[in-house]
Amino acid sequence: MTMLRSFALTHRGTVRPHNEDAFVDAPGLGLFAVADGAGGHAAGEVASSMLAEALSAMPAALAPDETLAQIRLAVVAVHMSLRAEAMRRGDAMIASTLVVLLLREGHFAALWSGDSRIYLLRAGTLAQITRDHSLVQALQDEGLITAQQALTHPQANVITRAIGAPDDTGELDKTIGLALPGDIFLLCSDGLNKVLDDAVIAAHLPTADPASSLIEAALAGGARDNVTAVVVCVLPDSET
Repeated sequence: MTMLRSFALTHRGTVRPHNEDAFVDAPGLGLFAVADGAGGHAAGEVASSMLAEALSAMPAALAPDETLAQIRLAVVAVHMSLRAEAMRRGDAMIASTLVVLLLREGHFAALWSGDSRIYLLRAGTLAQITRDHSLVQALQDEGLITAQQALTHPQANVITRAIGAPDDTGELDKTIGLALPGDIFLLCSDGLNKVLDDAVIAAHLPTADPASSLIEAALAGGARDNVTAVVVCVLPDSET
């Protein structure tokens, strides 16, 4: 069994009056998630909290592949509910980004929609293991802008996929891999990675309370958006 230690924290940031982020921190299930209510749209906190509640209700006694299937079913169900609620209210969209991490039996599965991210710190090297569904990522992929230019692009906040979006299906992208002792995973909303660069993120992850450390650093950097960090450490055998 993969032994884990997790830390999780969210904050409304330095500007916004309320927090539209939500998270799941369930080490007993090996299940973690961050949902970021789509900025500028009605009831983003409704979308993110519905996703967090649906994922938190996952049964404990399922095999990893069964859990992944149930996650997908739950997310599509929330997607359809959000579309129905938006129509009822006459709103164009009630939506949220989502990243989910499942850690079981020495392996990980990362699933996502939107521009919230999952990072992996392994042997001192930080890698982003999700790929943003965003306009600036698409422009980078086409070679039209650089990663540095993406940070200050006037449409840097435009996402191309989200749970609840009218032109989306509610499906999640997925990547899988080994989870090794000593690995540290970070799930975060874009309010964190748009303030802290990779080197700063990597420096905070091995600290005693990495979620608090990252949030404090983001706030010190003037985080204007809501900011959420869920950090999951895969424990070496000596600590299990």
